[in-house]
Amino acid sequence: MWIALATVVVFTLPWAVSPWFLPRFVDPTMQPSGHRIPLAVLGDSDSHGYHDTVSFPVGGSARGGSHRPGTFQWTEVLARLRGDQLDLGPKQVWGLRRSWAADILGWVGIPSRHPVKEDHLFNMAFSGAVCEELMKGPRRQAPRLLALMNHEPERWRNGVVVVRIGINDLGDTETLEALSRDPRDAQVAARIAACATFIRETVALIGQRHPTVRFVLTGLFNNAHWARNHARWHSPQAQANIAAGLAPFDDAMRAIAAGARAAAFFDDQRWFDQLWGGRNADGLPDYRRVRVGRGFEVGNSEGDHPRHATVADGHAGAVWNALWARALVALVNDRFGFNLRPIEEGEIAALLDPEGRLGLR
Repeated sequence: MWIALATVVVFTLPWAVSPWFLPRFVDPTMQPSGHRIPLAVLGDSDSHGYHDTVSFPVGGSARGGSHRPGTFQWTEVLARLRGDQLDLGPKQVWGLRRSWAADILGWVGIPSRHPVKEDHLFNMAFSGAVCEELMKGPRRQAPRLLALMNHEPERWRNGVVVVRIGINDLGDTETLEALSRDPRDAQVAARIAACATFIRETVALIGQRHPTVRFVLTGLFNNAHWARNHARWHSPQAQANIAAGLAPFDDAMRAIAAGARAAAFFDDQRWFDQLWGGRNADGLPDYRRVRVGRGFEVGNSEGDHPRHATVADGHAGAVWNALWARALVALVNDRFGFNLRPIEEGEIAALLDPEGRLGLR
């Protein structure tokens, strides 16, 4: 025991005060949420906060470029518009740059995470994450979130965990190209099955220790509708094959949600189709423009101005994320009986265009 304690002191103390290994050591114990509902996130860049200055330095081109101050991730939208009802944890720099250091803290019961990022405390998502990293590897998210939840179990009695991952496993061009030729491609099918296994294990791991926590399991977006893929797969058969090949992922999420004590499925493809639509009968782009605020129109195009659905680096834009946050609020109200105030278009316009210079208000 003394050897273990000495090891912890020798290896962790220097970095507990070092900005290189631990930019800001914080005690994750915070004031109770009160009547706010704790909301945690497991996922990839579809949920990683855009205003993380550790991962995306100020002045860079990522996550909105010159429009970045008004370009928010859906988590950041919720924190700003419903922070009085939802608790994503304080926004802060937290974590360790070395996974072994995070492991040492975990061994002695101190929650941590790897990698370091500036984000809401309960948002464990990081860019580039794949399904396996929910449960395995140095950046494993679910066990680290569980350690944080175990630190304050009462806080999480009415909590929600959103799992939104899989696009890095299944949304790349090579995968979609393979599915366009054969929707039953064996390698893709194996990756879908593996993702489902890791997500099922995640729900079981957290649900076993926190049986009253709710889960939102997000379906997989079809990246054939991603703006930078509009020049590809111009045939009805290719589009049908891709859709059919990705369908088992959503089917698995529905099954996991149905088998859990309290879980809901968020149909990402259906949500997108209801807003922007899709391709025509010939497989060619035929997307609508979404109207927000005072007639502001957002096309399924790419660029940092909020008139584009995705920003220039390919991630969801300000309006996309705000509307996604609105849909999530509606879903948890409907499925879990919450009483969150619906997000109104006027609130979205005020958040994204506070001075009225962009045309949203």
